[in-house]
Amino acid sequence: MTKEYSKTFLTAAKSMYAALSILKKNGGSMRSGQLMEQVGNEVEFSDYEMETTSKGGVRWQNIYHFSSVDYVLAGFLIKKNSIWYLTPEGEKILSKSPEEIQEIAQTAYRTWKKEHAKDASGDDGEELEDAKATIIDLEELEERALNGIRDYIRKKNPYEFQDLVAALLRAMDYHTPFVAPKGKDGGVDVLAYVDPLGAQTPRIKVQVKHYPDTPIGAKEIRSLVGILRDGDIGLFVTSGTFTPPAKQEASTSKEYVKLIDGDEFITMWQKYYAKMTDEDKNLLPLKNIAFLGSNE
Repeated sequence: MTKEYSKTFLTAAKSMYAALSILKKNGGSMRSGQLMEQVGNEVEFSDYEMETTSKGGVRWQNIYHFSSVDYVLAGFLIKKNSIWYLTPEGEKILSKSPEEIQEIAQTAYRTWKKEHAKDASGDDGEELEDAKATIIDLEELEERALNGIRDYIRKKNPYEFQDLVAALLRAMDYHTPFVAPKGKDGGVDVLAYVDPLGAQTPRIKVQVKHYPDTPIGAKEIRSLVGILRDGDIGLFVTSGTFTPPAKQEASTSKEYVKLIDGDEFITMWQKYYAKMTDEDKNLLPLKNIAFLGSNE
C-alpha cells in the first residue's frame, strides 16, 4: 500500500533532497542564497508551490527554509555564516528516497521538540515552533547582512581590496611593510612578517585577486608557489571563489599555501574587526546588532 503524504511534506522532501544533492555536487558547501536559487532552477514546482502566501514569501521557499531546521537537527546539514555545509551523514543519507529522508528529519525534530517541550510554557510546545520560526528569520537577516557586505566589497577596486587584505593581516598581529603600489603586477601584492624586521619565519607572500565573479584556477596557484623560497608560506586571497583544481593544487603543493575565498575573508574580517585601528576599520566598517539568544 502506497503511503500518502501531505503537500507540505512532499514539497519539503523534494526541495531538501535537491539541496543535499546540489551541495554534494558543489564540494559540500554553498552560500544559502545561491543554493536556494539553484534548487529553484532544478526542481519543478507546481503553481500551488510557486504561490505567494498570505504571510509573504513563495510557498516552496517558506517550506524549504522551515524544513531545513529539521535537517540540521538530524545532522545532515550545518549552517554557519549564511553558508550551508553537507555533513558526512547528509551525503550518506542521499542513498535513500526524498520521502524517507524527510521522515527521518521530521522524526529528529519531533524528538528534539519532545525533549524540550517540558521547558516550554505550553503543553503543545508552541514556543518551540515560534523558536523555529525565529531561527529562520535570523538566518534571513544574516543572509541580507552578508549580501550587503559582499556588495560593498564588490564595488571596491583591486587596490582597495588589496588594502583590505593588508588591514586584516595587521589585525592578526602581522606586520605589512610592503603593500604593492599601483602599476605592473610583480607577483607579490603584500608581504607580511611575524616581527617588524622580517627576521623570523614564516614570512608570508600574499597574492590578492579582486575577482568576485571569476573563480581562481590552478594556474594562479602555481604562479604563487613559484615565487616561494625557504621560510616563505603562500597566501592567496580572492573576493570570489577557487576552482576545485585550484584547491587541489594548494593542498598538494610542497610549499604551504593557504587559500581564503570571499566568504572566509568576510568571516575573518568580522572576527578580527575589534582589533583593527580606526583607520583600517573605515575601509570596511561594520556595525554589530545584538538579538536575544539562548543558553543552549
